[in-house]
Amino acid sequence: MASDNAVQLLARVQAQEEHVRESWVRAMEAKIVREELTKCQRMEGVNHYENCKWLSEKYVEMLRENKVKGYKQIDTV
Repeated sequence: MASDNAVQLLARVQAQEEHVRESWVRAMEAKIVREELTKCQRMEGVNHYENCKWLSEKYVEMLRENKVKGYKQIDTV
């Protein structure tokens, strides 16, 4: 019985770590896209509205989807 609880606890901790890790990876991907957008805007100058539009749309989409979320599970037993 005790080993079963330990296995469940270990599985839960591993799931939490995986969830947080994936969340941070997505957040860092958004950061990289933001940096590339900044580079594009500086390189293109006044034409950056047209030439960097695809990158800015991708960044906005990533901001919506890739928020860092904590992992919280409430046991109701």
